Amino acid sequence: MSRITFERVAITSTDLLIVGSGIAGLRAALALAPAGRVVILTKADPRESNTGYAQGGIAAAIGADDSPALHAADTMCAGDGLCDEPAVRVLVEEGVGYVRELIDWGARFDRAADLTPALGREAAHKVRRVLHAGDATGREIGRVLWERVSRLKSIETINDALVTELLVEDRAVVGVRFFDRVGASHDVRARATLLATGGAGQVFRETTNPSVATGDGIALAYHAGARLADLEFVQFHPTALNRTGAPRFLISEALRGEGARLVNGSGEAFMTRHHPDGDLAPRDVVARGIAREVERTGQPVFLTLAHLDSRYVHDRFPTIADMCRRVGLDLARDPVPVGPAAHYIMGGVETDEWGRTSLVGLFAAGEVACTGVHGANRLASNSLLEGLVFGARAASAMLQPPQAAVMKSDRKKRSGVVSSELARSVTPWPKDENDSRPLSSVDTAEVRDLMWRSVGLFRTREGLLDAVSRLDDLVKRAAPNASTPDADLWRQFNLITVARLISRAALGREESRGGHFRADFPARDDLHWKVHLVDMRPD
Repeated sequence: MSRITFERVAITSTDLLIVGSGIAGLRAALALAPAGRVVILTKADPRESNTGYAQGGIAAAIGADDSPALHAADTMCAGDGLCDEPAVRVLVEEGVGYVRELIDWGARFDRAADLTPALGREAAHKVRRVLHAGDATGREIGRVLWERVSRLKSIETINDALVTELLVEDRAVVGVRFFDRVGASHDVRARATLLATGGAGQVFRETTNPSVATGDGIALAYHAGARLADLEFVQFHPTALNRTGAPRFLISEALRGEGARLVNGSGEAFMTRHHPDGDLAPRDVVARGIAREVERTGQPVFLTLAHLDSRYVHDRFPTIADMCRRVGLDLARDPVPVGPAAHYIMGGVETDEWGRTSLVGLFAAGEVACTGVHGANRLASNSLLEGLVFGARAASAMLQPPQAAVMKSDRKKRSGVVSSELARSVTPWPKDENDSRPLSSVDTAEVRDLMWRSVGLFRTREGLLDAVSRLDDLVKRAAPNASTPDADLWRQFNLITVARLISRAALGREESRGGHFRADFPARDDLHWKVHLVDMRPD
């Protein structure tokens, strides 16, 4: 079995290094295992990732009425004009094989009467193509991958590893620095390093993401000098539980795919006023529609399944039904109060279709990466598929010679840049270990509230300028010493760094598209803004 280390570690080098233990990291590890020693670093329990929180399912064109071309068309439509077509083709064409591989490995997806995988439908999908394991699909996929990883002696997993820096020599990443559970510092070198650290939902006050989703991989790559892209595009899921005193857990889009309805406080459906697809419109449209209905009526918005068979509801969505029961609601009978929450970031570390970044030796896959596959807004249930496909492809690229393992910087799809005014502002590197200046206390709850109010569903120049200005000041105060083993300080620093990067990108894009809505520029502007904004740390 792979060795899982809980206390002190003694490691200075490995062949291949993976930071993160979600679907992208695990699929990459399985592909890399035959090639040498693989070390997975995870900052918490290895199963605590966004993968395990994915309820709805994994999309793949395996149905009789479906095809990769149809899946690509839906993906491109949801992406609102900014999807990278070659990346989309890779996703939908290779994704079918990787999903069938999961089935062969024993993934327990729900079955139809003829024993073929039962396929659900979610927003912006024209046909049923979402495989699911109840309403805990991510957890089931994680189980299958972890069972296979645990059998391989060449894979070692180190828990509670706080990665604070990518080690860079001559613009090549040669490993990482991390602190173990007891605060001991380690430099581990590797011929190739994969960032598979997931998303950054915790940057916002309201989020469906677990506490570990603080954007660490984006911050690490930025400070190492890697190119970032599309950070202004944040997906706000329309339906998180919105009940005072209760956690903001996700209410899967799969419920609406099976017939659940959004209604206002008077019990009236309202989404067709915002989009002809109504409750199954793209996520950004539904999220803003809910917010506007709350503002118009002064009342909450609810999801109702009361018109559906009660037994079916409880059998099809047992996890969500149980979560509702814990807060005193019957999912099948009671109106469930819902509202938008930060769910997924379409931008991240810029990569090509093989997970290669702008730095030699550094790769990225999953939510931390930006291949351009999601454009301005991710199609529902494409995230788990992305992790499988691009995790495996990144592993292939990691085994190539160094000169072939770097993204080409002249790719036409990355034709936009942040404004010169923003690009000149510099985020400080963490303080030197001999710097004894005290840190100012930074309240991350204040940062998350600022992001929700000023960089959330509705954005304006005035609000974004205020956010950037305040975050410029906070990030300077938050930078820890390089030798600081305090996990909370590093998490705080990464969160503020990523918040500032998202705010800068949102200020730079003066149009509305997908997950990015500027109230002062409410129209999509293909003439000036059909580009990808790229950011990187100034030298």
